[in-house]
Amino acid sequence: MGDSERIPVGIIGASGYGGVQLVRLLADHPKLELVYVGGESSAGKAFSDLYPHLGHYTKLVIEPIDLEEIGNRCRVVFLSLPNGLACDMAPALLAKGCKVLDLSADYRFSNLDTYETWYGRQRTDRDIAETAVYGLPELYRDRIAEAQLVGCPGCYPTASLLALSPLLKQGLVVPESAIIDAKSGTSGGGRQAKTNLLLAEADQSLGAYNVGRHRHTPEIEEVCSDLAGHEVLIQFTPHLIPMVRGILATVYATLRDPGLVRDDLITIYQAFYRSSPWVKILPSGTYPQTKWACGTNLCYIGIEVDPRTDRVIVMSAIDNLMKGQAGQAIQCLNLMMGWEETLGLPQLSFYP
Repeated sequence: MGDSERIPVGIIGASGYGGVQLVRLLADHPKLELVYVGGESSAGKAFSDLYPHLGHYTKLVIEPIDLEEIGNRCRVVFLSLPNGLACDMAPALLAKGCKVLDLSADYRFSNLDTYETWYGRQRTDRDIAETAVYGLPELYRDRIAEAQLVGCPGCYPTASLLALSPLLKQGLVVPESAIIDAKSGTSGGGRQAKTNLLLAEADQSLGAYNVGRHRHTPEIEEVCSDLAGHEVLIQFTPHLIPMVRGILATVYATLRDPGLVRDDLITIYQAFYRSSPWVKILPSGTYPQTKWACGTNLCYIGIEVDPRTDRVIVMSAIDNLMKGQAGQAIQCLNLMMGWEETLGLPQLSFYP
């Protein structure tokens, strides 16, 4: 496939960490070509003014957001924007025939009342939102393949749901007993200047935040409820850890059958993810580390059973900017285009 046959792609909101990851991944994708980067505050600047290390790769200039123009030039558009903006743009882009992948929360919820409650934004695009598919390929691969609009999951939900899904889908645990204890690197907070993300604040320190009220909670609960077949509430506590990339989610849940041992669960997980090339189930006694996933679209999962408490402990490690954001969006697009879902995505980290 020559350059002239590549699919033209645009990114609205390319100046953040999610956007620059997409630019980086598109550079290596054999069937996609980045033709447009758009933004409000940085319009008119060369993309390399924001990210000088890419100056030798791209001469693109950040353009104002003109949906008509974008729809004419692009077949695929990534919306890498703060919550509450994509829902104003996606309808016009879909009307122009574009495939749209939203990296914010706007199209993650099948129940928009939940979105409005947690994100405080009234919605006028309910008909469009009903067509959106939740972009977790390991659960909704077939639906993503047919979709025009995908709401890409948050980074915490990706790590948490990949750890929990086999347990809930197979009815192996008491759903209400599930507790997610997760840690994220500082890049999860975005590129905007924030006091709590300053090196002097975040380094040499570890703390929880948004306890009992993190916005990823209802997103996790909606998918868990879908898997379990009834409404499920989940206890989710996020922590900020002094590193740039990575999420480690440790999930605890009470087993329905206390006779299950670790190797039973490893076999169940291997079967559940047998056609999921990006999920790696680790051997007995091996627990994942974020560094293993860094710079890749992989999710590493380790499993343990505590027979004393009849609990299963599942550990899940991803790169929050890759499988937790831009990499997963490309994975979804590969499915939407009928390509291999591994196409153009890195599978090996640089280690250490």
